[in-house]
Amino acid sequence: MNGRGSDGVRLEARHGPSGENSRFIGDGLVFGEYVRRTTAMLRRVHTRLGSAELEKAVAGNAPFESYPAGDARKGKGKPYLRGVLLTHGLSDSPYFMRHLGAFFQRNGFRVMAPLLPGHGTQPGDLLGMRWQEWARAVRYGTECLAAEVDELYLAGYSAGAALSLLQSAQDERVRGLFLFSPALEISTRARCANLHKLYSWLSPENAWVGIMPDRDLYKYESFCKNAAAQMYALTQVLPKRGRDIPMFAVASADDATVHAAATLRFMQQARHSHSRLVWYAVQAPQGIAPHVEWIDSALPGQRILGSAHTAVVLPPEDAHYGAAGDYVNCLHYYPHDMQNYAMCLASLRDECQGDAWQGEVTEQNLGRGLLRRLMYNPHFAALEVSMQKFIEGLP
Repeated sequence: MNGRGSDGVRLEARHGPSGENSRFIGDGLVFGEYVRRTTAMLRRVHTRLGSAELEKAVAGNAPFESYPAGDARKGKGKPYLRGVLLTHGLSDSPYFMRHLGAFFQRNGFRVMAPLLPGHGTQPGDLLGMRWQEWARAVRYGTECLAAEVDELYLAGYSAGAALSLLQSAQDERVRGLFLFSPALEISTRARCANLHKLYSWLSPENAWVGIMPDRDLYKYESFCKNAAAQMYALTQVLPKRGRDIPMFAVASADDATVHAAATLRFMQQARHSHSRLVWYAVQAPQGIAPHVEWIDSALPGQRILGSAHTAVVLPPEDAHYGAAGDYVNCLHYYPHDMQNYAMCLASLRDECQGDAWQGEVTEQNLGRGLLRRLMYNPHFAALEVSMQKFIEGLP
């Protein structure tokens, strides 16, 4: 693929479609067979791409499932009492849901986590994607899970939360929702993102918001305009109010990806008395409601300025994105400030960590000095406690 972005960054093979990941491929399959076929597809694509850490890339991007242990978790008319479908976010992968999957398994849930079409392979697979294909994946997973559990729950991160909410509005079997950094509203600029199609056949780089190195194993760094347009279209069909079912939501006031205030408004209108919101913010919201749990997101002693959209579903112990992980998010410097980009990447080394702040990419935070986008939740253990209390009180 030829072409350069406005900053001179070259389009490469990964910025075109793989030819294998433009549609959902699970219809008619049992979930285990869907996992097997999708894993094989991932291996083919990543082999062609020459992925340096092939097995890690395949395993982290693959859909997964797990089973609860113990007779107490057995259902009355089906194999299991409770099950949860975990859906990852836009440009992400099921890797982001692994720790939540382990939590739900420990708490007696049958767990399934699909891979959304267009994800997990190469960024160009989102160029021709439609959000309806993502909804197909969630609908498929819901059907698979409903066949095995008495009580069906949906959980999603960012776009996955929006897809879970949409599915729940159409499916009376859904007993409750877990929404993490839900993408209920995004910038209206995304509505016009696909206007590039009028001219990008001449300049392919115009189909991209950002052309990045894509050094991450489990998340696209390059981001195409169609992905933004499809996400906006999805938000336009979401219900304005949730059903009268228990909802557990987590959001950050510092979020620079979605409008977190929309989550606060949405949860203030929650109709079920058991619904709860964990709200990360530097300051407590005014007139805080009893169902809102405010967590101070600033930890100056750890050089954390606040939370971030990317920092909710992963614990500090995560080997890749965690406090001592092998990946740092410095994309806000690339390619216009390569000096700070290099310094930010160097902050991965132990001796340099004290030089960088962590938090959301905002003008205020960037003004504090060298900044890494926060990729883990320092309060993850407390979040698990809050979720467990919510689960224990489910009707």
